[in-house]
Amino acid sequence: MPVLLLKILFWVLILLVFYTYVGYGLFIWLLVKIRRFMGKGRLMPNDPSFNPNVTLIIPAYNERGYIENKLLNSLALDYPIDNIRFLFVTEGSTDGTTELLENAQKQEPRLHVKSGRDRKGKIEAMNLAMPLVETPVTIFTDANTALNPEAIRNIVRHFADPKVGAVSGEKRIVTLANESAAGSGEGFYWKYESFLKKLDTELYSVVGAAGELFAIRTELYQPVEKDTLLDDFMISLRIAERGYRVIYEPEAYAIERPSFSIDDEKKRKVRIAAGGFQSISRLGELLNIFRYGWLSFQYISHRVLRWAVTPFCLPLILLVNSILAFLLSTNSLSFKLYMGLLIAQIGFYLFAFLGHILASRQLKVKIFFIPYYFTFMNWCAILGYLRFRTGTSTGIWEKARRAA
Repeated sequence: MPVLLLKILFWVLILLVFYTYVGYGLFIWLLVKIRRFMGKGRLMPNDPSFNPNVTLIIPAYNERGYIENKLLNSLALDYPIDNIRFLFVTEGSTDGTTELLENAQKQEPRLHVKSGRDRKGKIEAMNLAMPLVETPVTIFTDANTALNPEAIRNIVRHFADPKVGAVSGEKRIVTLANESAAGSGEGFYWKYESFLKKLDTELYSVVGAAGELFAIRTELYQPVEKDTLLDDFMISLRIAERGYRVIYEPEAYAIERPSFSIDDEKKRKVRIAAGGFQSISRLGELLNIFRYGWLSFQYISHRVLRWAVTPFCLPLILLVNSILAFLLSTNSLSFKLYMGLLIAQIGFYLFAFLGHILASRQLKVKIFFIPYYFTFMNWCAILGYLRFRTGTSTGIWEKARRAA
């Protein structure tokens, strides 16, 4: 009986991991295909005369190395000049970011700067900025990213639908051919995420916006807690909780470089994971699938399982597999099956370890970096949980360095 229970536990854990990373994508892909076949596919709004007034908010703490390019990029966006405002929030900056923008403000009436002496974190910068916004649409973007020229047009067109409350742009990681596994793995991850978000949008709603570029109906903004780690996620999900859809727009994208090193990427991933657990603890009602329907299904499948379940399944699978291989008779077919699976797992983690060694030397070998990045992400999720449990996180980011 104990062996049977272990076998059941093993396969349940395997199915959870498979569903999280592969099964969910296949399932919603099939649902979307069925919807299209039945003539219920979602239409893309594309009214060229729909140009609502928008405010572009850019929190910028000590971003002197990026801010000039960000300003030029923002002013060059393809959107009617009378319909767009720019609001930079530079509170706490000491590197000349504020002074550069204030000088530019003298020549550009659409540019506004909100500054202050104390650094309070990104979410507080957003909370300070929102009372100054007078436009029906607010767009948030990071200072270290570049937007494509059509980003604003493509992102705001969805607000022609009154059921849309927020729109998430796409995050694109630009890597060079000789980048380390950190950059390559990050880029691969975001490509897969983009694929899932396209399906999520067609099915009902994406579950979380990308902080690098997302837009909301200004009237729907609600200040989130000051210690919030994932402001973009919380803001967009609370809008979705109120019955609005959150749309993914891949043709509005923010370009940024990958993390400078695997240590910088680890710092970022652990904080995001801690923010994931924080968000789950504050969005408990979204687990009620009888109340929120498709939104709950997507939230649980795409976020909760990936953040809070699967990372802990992986070590359990290895442990249970090892116990089964030890308990089963060496002459049985079951032993051969579970020993083969155990060898496969050990081989996978050996590849991940080799990927780690290569990453530390800034080398990339494709056969190693995918197992490595997969293992790395899930290990960071476990570390993020521990960080969340200790309560050491604040809403102020310790910025991770980006590649030049």
